[in-house]
Amino acid sequence: MPYLLTEDDVEIYYRDWGAGSPIVLIHGWPLTGDSWESQAEFLAENGHRVIAYDRRGFGRSDQPWTGYDYDTLAADLHALMEELDLQDATLVGFSMGGGEVVRYLSTYGESRVAKAVLISAVTPYLLKTEDNPSGVDQKVFAEIERQIRAGRQDFLKDFAAKFYGRTTLKHPVSETVLQWFQSMAWTGSLRATLGAAKAWSTTDFRADMEQIRLPVLVIHGTGDATIPIDASGRRSVELLQNGTLLEYEDEPHGLTVTATERVNEDLLDFIGTGARQKTFTDPQFA
Repeated sequence: MPYLLTEDDVEIYYRDWGAGSPIVLIHGWPLTGDSWESQAEFLAENGHRVIAYDRRGFGRSDQPWTGYDYDTLAADLHALMEELDLQDATLVGFSMGGGEVVRYLSTYGESRVAKAVLISAVTPYLLKTEDNPSGVDQKVFAEIERQIRAGRQDFLKDFAAKFYGRTTLKHPVSETVLQWFQSMAWTGSLRATLGAAKAWSTTDFRADMEQIRLPVLVIHGTGDATIPIDASGRRSVELLQNGTLLEYEDEPHGLTVTATERVNEDLLDFIGTGARQKTFTDPQFA
């Protein structure tokens, strides 16, 4: 299994599939790179090189005590881009991963990147302040921290249902999918889970986003109860110089699972198709 060693001696696990123009997938909180499996498979089959990594503290990556701020997380992404010498790449960030995309571009520039995608992203700024009245009250994030500290496993079980918009009457995903979510989330350390939550709930990306010139596709569900579209997706396209918003009607936060085929096709339309590989479902597979 390939690992990258960062400047602060943290090993970051990544998967590198396919061939063609590179796409880097940055996962959400509190998941791992495995959460991208449907998108990674689809994009690699359609002529792209797809790299998905586990954020520090989660999955198969190291679990250091420090480094869960966005400057460090963007530096991890930068190290990956440099190590693999990626050129004309597309960066795709889901939820918390959108912050890495934006902070990377504002800090390290766009020389290695052609396009970017923000899916259900935490950008531009979630915390309610005097100059950000549409944000979320700090008490909400304090309660999330309290529940994690009181019982991370129980919190994650309840959070999984909200993540995918599952209620007593609505079942967009199965119990098995919820268990899959939990199995990924449980790989993270308590320290990483808390530190990353603080980062995505309090980091202001507004100035970062105003610097981005390349094309950015923003995908967000109107039914997202985790990261409301009014405070995120719709605000993001107002700040981006070259942003396009696709609103998924009634879709929840975890729409990479609840609307897999649509997400895959929209990504491919935006990024472009390479040399398609044959799959077992092809009539002429040989």
